[in-house]
Amino acid sequence: MKIIERRSPKNLTGPVGLYSHITKIPANCEWYTFSGQIGVNDEGILPESFNEQVALTFNNIKRMLDHEEFDPANVVKVNIFSVEEIDWDYFDQQWEQLFGKDYPSMTITYISALGLPEIKIELDVWAVK
Repeated sequence: MKIIERRSPKNLTGPVGLYSHITKIPANCEWYTFSGQIGVNDEGILPESFNEQVALTFNNIKRMLDHEEFDPANVVKVNIFSVEEIDWDYFDQQWEQLFGKDYPSMTITYISALGLPEIKIELDVWAVK
């Protein structure tokens, strides 16, 4: 049974990316929020390459979801914070690898800094079960 409904009304322009404009969550769901995930590897190292950080960030999100026995379809919203311009072709490839075509809602914000100077991107995930 699918618990989340995703919609992108035809009377809105867009979306301009791979996301749903509207995500409807039934009242009987439990909400989960996950701390922002960054592109750190298993040794605790952040690579210098932006796209390597992107790939590791998605890997860490997948691991976090697996830990809670979630499917990516449980994800309601992803907030993206980036200090560099995103390579959308690469990012979208990673996004679709995780979410398939059942896209959660998304917000992207470009900012001047994250928690540590070497962090280039952070994704904040909200999910329901």
